[in-house]
Amino acid sequence: MAMVCLNDFEKYAKEHLSKTAWDYYSAGADECCTRDDNVLAYKRIRLRPRVLRDVSESDTRTTVQGTEISFPVGISPTGLHCLAWHEGETATARAAEAFNTCYITSTYSTSSVEEIVAAAPNGYRWFQIYVFQDRKFSEQIVRRVEALGYKAIVLTADVPYFGNRRNFILNQFKLPPHLQLKIFNGLHQKQENAVPEKYHTSDPSITWKDVHWLQSITSLPIIIKGILTKEDAELAVEHGVQGIIVSNHGGRQLDGTLATIDALSEIVGAVKGRIEVYLDGGIRTGSDILKALALGAKCVFIGRPVLWGLAYKGEEGVREVLQILKNEFRLAMTLSGCRNVAEINRNLIQFSKL
Repeated sequence: MAMVCLNDFEKYAKEHLSKTAWDYYSAGADECCTRDDNVLAYKRIRLRPRVLRDVSESDTRTTVQGTEISFPVGISPTGLHCLAWHEGETATARAAEAFNTCYITSTYSTSSVEEIVAAAPNGYRWFQIYVFQDRKFSEQIVRRVEALGYKAIVLTADVPYFGNRRNFILNQFKLPPHLQLKIFNGLHQKQENAVPEKYHTSDPSITWKDVHWLQSITSLPIIIKGILTKEDAELAVEHGVQGIIVSNHGGRQLDGTLATIDALSEIVGAVKGRIEVYLDGGIRTGSDILKALALGAKCVFIGRPVLWGLAYKGEEGVREVLQILKNEFRLAMTLSGCRNVAEINRNLIQFSKL
């Protein structure tokens, strides 16, 4: 089967994954309006390419948190990779290392952080965390990943409670008995082999004060994931974090929120360059990446397409997904008259009236 775009990987995954796995990965909240609009919103944005710019040479490299990556696409934190491929997150980590890009490991990984580091010892990794009611639980995880060489902590801030994902209710999904959420192994709380969405995760009483608590237990940069408004972006800056991921959790939390690309501009405007702004949700083509960067994102992150790549061919499939996006991004960039990432700017963008 020839895989020429990310939609091909989605089709393959839907046809070959078990219904349980597909429903878990594809789930959105309620009517899935936000999940779908994350993708559709890019189609409302038009490009204004420049010509005769000598794009005979091009450079897709950029930096995140001072570290160079090969192109401005990283891997978002998504859980349960072993549902898609037997090697799980270790295969994802190797693909990210091969492409010299950032991989955000999920708290709900089915490979341990030790296994992930051993599989890709030279990889550039951040770790996604929740603040649990028992702060010692979160603290143990943070200290564990810091000791393993993770380079940033990504605090997911948009899950005081889990969104209403209807197919979870219909399927009564439980993690298969042969899989574990391995970050919980060896910690002082009891291991529970339950669905992450049923397992008590984030403490709903957390506030911005907990960002200061997190800063007090680690020297790593703190990135806040789940910000959709300028008001919260300004608070993030005030609380001294190093980055924001504009995210609506892939449309899995509150249905009816803005698509992330539609929320991006006001957040970039509020931040005024004081910290880095990233984005996830809905990236499917190289031109999507270009549009997000033109609107001020430093880098974008992909979630579901990585899972589709895993379902196709494990590490090789994830590499193919990343290569397609890199090729498409380079082409979109040069056809727009940009020789490097620094030349991408707001003048490339016009919002469609359709």
